[in-house]
Amino acid sequence: MDGGDVTTSGTGRESEWPSNVGKLTDDIVSAAEEIDESGRIPSRVLQRMHEVGAFRLLIPRSLDGFEMNLIGFMETIEQFARIDASVAWCIGQASGCSFSAAYLDHAVAREIFGPVNAVVAWGPPSQDSRAVIVEGGHKLYGSWMYASGSRQATWLGAHAKIFDAAGEPYRGASGAQVEKTFMFPSSVAQIDDVWQVLGLRGTGSDTYSLDGHFVPDTHAYLRDSDMARREQGPLYQLPILGTFAIAFAAVALGIARATMDSFVDLATVKTPKARSVLLRDSVVVQLHVGSCEARLRSARCYLERTIEILSDSLASGHGVSTSDRLNLRMAVTHAIQECRDIVTKTYVAAGAAAIFEKNGFEKRFRDMHAVSQQIQGHAVNLETAGQVLLGVPGVAPRI
Repeated sequence: MDGGDVTTSGTGRESEWPSNVGKLTDDIVSAAEEIDESGRIPSRVLQRMHEVGAFRLLIPRSLDGFEMNLIGFMETIEQFARIDASVAWCIGQASGCSFSAAYLDHAVAREIFGPVNAVVAWGPPSQDSRAVIVEGGHKLYGSWMYASGSRQATWLGAHAKIFDAAGEPYRGASGAQVEKTFMFPSSVAQIDDVWQVLGLRGTGSDTYSLDGHFVPDTHAYLRDSDMARREQGPLYQLPILGTFAIAFAAVALGIARATMDSFVDLATVKTPKARSVLLRDSVVVQLHVGSCEARLRSARCYLERTIEILSDSLASGHGVSTSDRLNLRMAVTHAIQECRDIVTKTYVAAGAAAIFEKNGFEKRFRDMHAVSQQIQGHAVNLETAGQVLLGVPGVAPRI
């Protein structure tokens, strides 16, 4: 698309990724059933992914990462999602977590993200977690859910509010209790297999817990803090939640694109029962394809243009404004909701063929509905957007 220097924050290596994804396609497709059943990416496939750097998309150049621009990132996750949504989700999740490298001391970041097989996973903040101040660091207690990719993670992260030795909340200059993100090897956590779900089964988004594990100060940081940020590239001015938002919307777009492509292929060969003409010759089907294609392209263009404008803002050094946050939140939520409707209607239009696993419709249907259940796809985001647009006091979009 025109309008915007979207490569300023990238390495110029984004053009490698269509071929890199292509190199992995056969491996991922052949392992699709195993990924879904085991909740993890098999080691043989994981090794191939590490060889091309699939989990290094947003790792800084200073740590041998791609430091990819946001449009390239969106397109790459979308490509992976056309093949397998769980794999794409794990890459997107790990990419968001890799923003940690921008805040940690370089030596610590190198320890965590330097190895070629580095994968970091975490879940959202937990109400029952706490980090107690001790000499040289903190002792971490609690459990965290939805750690997508935890089964292949080398390190985990956890967000926890800080308490002093007496059990009192530790507050910053503003008076609010301080919350930090803590990094630790995945081997020290208790990971509980709770991921028995409808869709995105291959993400292994399990629950993990710690009971007093010591994390040194060097392995903790204030998320999205300008003062704590070590990497000064435009990319890392984006709040970490923004990377997850873009990634998960891209997964939705990839699922919808693959669903539409499969339906077009089906329509050219299937003659519905009690009919004498191909599915593609039905006026109803023609209208469905034209309408859904227009909606999918529109949602994608809206998200892409929003990311371009955001990238320009980051490149100019202006940071992320309230308007940028609002625009990204609306574009992401809209894309996910549109894709859910497109996939659902296309599943129905495919008829009985959609219920068979071999045809792929039922898996994409399950995966798409799992994507849309995540907070990025909730209608409440558009409610918040409406409140901001209407000037309701004290409301701000969360990105």
